[in-house]
Amino acid sequence: MSASHYTLSEVAERLGVHYMTAYRYVRTGRLWAHQRGTQWLVDESELERFKNFDPPRRDRDSTSTHRPRRPSVNRLVARLIVGDESGCWTIVQEFQGGGATSKVVYLELFAPAMRAIGERWALGQITVAEEHRASAVMHRLIGRMGPQFRPRGPRRGSVVIGAPSGELHGLPVALAADMLRSTGFNVVDLGADVPTDAFVGCARDTDDLVAVAIGVTAAQHRASTAHLIETLRRSELNVPIVVGGTGLSERDAQRLGADQWMPDVDSLVAMLRTE
Repeated sequence: MSASHYTLSEVAERLGVHYMTAYRYVRTGRLWAHQRGTQWLVDESELERFKNFDPPRRDRDSTSTHRPRRPSVNRLVARLIVGDESGCWTIVQEFQGGGATSKVVYLELFAPAMRAIGERWALGQITVAEEHRASAVMHRLIGRMGPQFRPRGPRRGSVVIGAPSGELHGLPVALAADMLRSTGFNVVDLGADVPTDAFVGCARDTDDLVAVAIGVTAAQHRASTAHLIETLRRSELNVPIVVGGTGLSERDAQRLGADQWMPDVDSLVAMLRTE
């Protein structure tokens, strides 16, 4: 192999480990590699980085709630981009094995990884296909995590949550929905790009409704958000209409007619508990 790339056999030899150990480093995202045909190749610079700084050992080193998160995020991003669901799930399990709760997995692993994927796509560092592949794997990871967010006990009421027409990012909505469920709310997750009439109809048909939450990731969806809020108002739903997400500011939410703007799910839960 060329001086700038190494096969896994060559990597194993240079690290002094078994071939399968080197393969496991790649599959779990500890060692970045790219695939050429059926062969995994590791850049020389990446091998040197790995030899000088082995992130996962630090990440698993302590049960402290202040342990570093970034290495695990980077590993997850690498596995998401190549569509390796099994490798991604291994990283999640290691993260939880270090003491992270399901909520921490969402806030400190999944959310930063999704932001990193979006930033790489915006900078042209990954293709549209890779971004879509990463999103599809993340949806499946959230599906696997979902049962961990369903507590026993009395319910606090129902929340309908979704993204307005044209807003294609449903992952933030899915994360927020699970975290709301974990605090005792029944949640109707409508996902992304919900037609206004369908959104309003679902809200009107939901029993014990305590709030409608709208997730927006891009400012270009202000018009559809405003139309959704206006239509909800005309339907005479007597519950708070809450807007959140990176696409709108608090001032934007006020201008669009929302009752509240929430910077995060914890703020939404706190608000609902006082209603």
